[in-house]
Amino acid sequence: MILKLLLLIAVVAAVYFLFFKKPSLKKKGDSGRTEVKDEGDEMVPCASCGTYVALEDAILSNGKYYCSSECLKG
Repeated sequence: MILKLLLLIAVVAAVYFLFFKKPSLKKKGDSGRTEVKDEGDEMVPCASCGTYVALEDAILSNGKYYCSSECLKG
């Protein structure tokens, strides 16, 4: 009877971990602390006006990031 109960618990746990638990986004850093890294949220300052802009929206020119074409020209 106990063997059947343990087997049932093992099957339920396996189904939970396979289908319902989401993978972790945490990565181990060099210092041993866990860090959550999401590349879409990285912000960089504009070289001209200093406004922070998302890296995916920034304009890269001569190794510097700009928030708009006006700041790039100015």
